[in-house]
Amino acid sequence: MAEGDTMTAQVQHKDNSSGFAMSGPAEAIDQTLVELDAELDWLTRLTPSNMGALWDAFCESNYNAMPALEYQDVDIDLEALRRKLLGLPVHDIDDPLIETLLIEKQREIDRQIELVRMRARDGIIIASIDLFGAVDSTLLDDALRILEQVPQIETAPRDSSAEDFVKAAALEMEYYHGQDPDFGFQVKVNPNSGGTLFTSSGDLYVAHDYRTAKARIDPLIQHEIGTHSVTWHNGKRQPLNVLRCGLPDYDALQEGLAVMGEYLSGYLPPERLRMLAARVVAADMAVNEVPVVQIFARLNDEFGFDKFRSFDTAIRAVRGGGLTKDALYLKGLVELLAYLHHGGDFETLFIGKFALKQLPILEKLLERGMLVPPALLPRYISKPRAVQRLENVRNMDITALYQEHPAP
Repeated sequence: MAEGDTMTAQVQHKDNSSGFAMSGPAEAIDQTLVELDAELDWLTRLTPSNMGALWDAFCESNYNAMPALEYQDVDIDLEALRRKLLGLPVHDIDDPLIETLLIEKQREIDRQIELVRMRARDGIIIASIDLFGAVDSTLLDDALRILEQVPQIETAPRDSSAEDFVKAAALEMEYYHGQDPDFGFQVKVNPNSGGTLFTSSGDLYVAHDYRTAKARIDPLIQHEIGTHSVTWHNGKRQPLNVLRCGLPDYDALQEGLAVMGEYLSGYLPPERLRMLAARVVAADMAVNEVPVVQIFARLNDEFGFDKFRSFDTAIRAVRGGGLTKDALYLKGLVELLAYLHHGGDFETLFIGKFALKQLPILEKLLERGMLVPPALLPRYISKPRAVQRLENVRNMDITALYQEHPAP
């Protein structure tokens, strides 16, 4: 018996709020794609594990020499993972819309496997462009317009600790749990140094040495929990499981929504918008194989970012050997603005993790009762001021999407 047939025979239908059950082959393939996505965990495998040591050594060199980036070992058999992935009987799916979405997801995971396989090797940039796209000239122009027109305003001091952030984030998790008892994500302290935040499978990880301005705590929580955790939760409730971990190319819309959440909750400082633009410039330089020290120097000298942010942005662009993912933050924000300019519905964007190009298919599935509306929406959207900001955004240019001071 083929592996796919065995998988189909063993599948158990999950409960979902729509009452719709996919066919056995579709549900089995959907679930397996989610499992393969989690097993690969490509972003963790391309994230340097020695960020603290990199920064210390870079400072000691007077910002002239960067040590080698180190990574966790790839402890999975990538070729075995690929064989399992490509062996899925996707053409046995009886609904053409579901088949289309799951074939897209299968292809994306294959490209992610290739990205991990090519880590720190010649060819990684091609693999990155294949997965995330290149930095096109229009996006680069938008980034340079932002860096030219958005003012450089001294940022507020980082006067809160990781403990402060964890406490506030835990309260936010409790709020959503009160809205839906199935919302069971946690805030976890990440022992790795480097001052980062990230969300994985709905849980929020806060670096033990994380610091930010107090006024930025809530906007960043809305970014991480109000977008990434909420859409994971809503996707988990869908009959189509891949809406939890993300349909192909979902990153741009996710990050666009997350940054928009910072603005709608009351404080997206100009420096934050400028940093998203700087990531585009850094990604473009990485694609063109500009050395990381030169990327750092341009961000620091030409655009006026402080040394640590210039370092962090440069490292993000060259991790793995060159990664264009960071250009997606601004790309997603620009695309989201265009969608809102044309009267697009905001709440529908929270049914799960997907790309705007898939929205027409998802809307058809919603109409047929094959998907359900979002169970949760970001907390900020219940506040009148945020609703008014959303209406204002529908007529706003990207260069105006910032707030010089926190909303009262």
